[in-house]
Amino acid sequence: MPLIFDIRRYSINDGPGIRITIFMKGCPLRCAWCHNPESQSPKVQKLYTASKCIGAQDCIEVCPEDALKLTPEGIVTDGEKCTLCGKCAEACPSKAIEMSGKIYGVEELMHIIERERVHIEHSDGGVTFSGGEPLMHPEFLIEMLKACGEKGLHRAVDTCGFAPTETLLEVAKHTDLFLYDLKMLDFSLHKKWTGKSNQLILDNLKAIAAAGASINIRIPFIGNVNTFEDEVRSMAEYITNLPFKNRGLETATPKLPEVNLLPYHNIAQNKYNKLGQVYNSEEMREPTDEEIGFAKNIFSEKGMKVEIGG
Repeated sequence: MPLIFDIRRYSINDGPGIRITIFMKGCPLRCAWCHNPESQSPKVQKLYTASKCIGAQDCIEVCPEDALKLTPEGIVTDGEKCTLCGKCAEACPSKAIEMSGKIYGVEELMHIIERERVHIEHSDGGVTFSGGEPLMHPEFLIEMLKACGEKGLHRAVDTCGFAPTETLLEVAKHTDLFLYDLKMLDFSLHKKWTGKSNQLILDNLKAIAAAGASINIRIPFIGNVNTFEDEVRSMAEYITNLPFKNRGLETATPKLPEVNLLPYHNIAQNKYNKLGQVYNSEEMREPTDEEIGFAKNIFSEKGMKVEIGG
């Protein structure tokens, strides 16, 4: 069963309408621009915000492993002793210590979702499963998708596409919309910036397109990474040539997907600090208005609806 690191209510950037988004821990990629670094590990993690620490030392007193000590820089954790039991976070009066990752059962999550149903239905919204990478937990994901389907809720899966093709196709049977990340086509650049080849990702996108899945393409748009003219044109051409098939409408002209350009913003530094990790953002930059405008025009010329953001 996966760990959940966030449940976002009233989300308007994870599919149509007002949605509730379930974020699962664990991701096979290591994107240099990742704005949720706590999503990468499938395990429980401890986050510490030194600026919130008031030196109460309650955390030190309750730690059963004697893994914490107070220094001039704040609370320091001995990683070899810490068992991530979470007692320090429970005791911290200023919430300087937080735990990322909690187990929820299907019934418990459905109860939370049902409480938001009025807002979801009023806006033609639904439920989105994100991460991390939800396809790392296919059995749980499919169980949740089925439960939502039985309640008549619109279901979206936000994915990087790096998963066994048979898993993705099985998930597609219970999914109303895929929010599919397409980062770049260049193989060497993709491996440099994410740590993995994009061959499986591209093959899987073809597979679900041919299966008739509804897809929104989401492109994280990052200066010095994938804003180059050749890369933009290559992505637009690739999407245009995908074997889209309208589910249940064999004679209809295939409809090209909506494309969401997601401009990069350097807002993740604080999260990396909380995890004690280094955020190497020097090479990356926010895209210029000219780069965003150029990309929007290229995709629009191919017949795709383009949105900037969510």
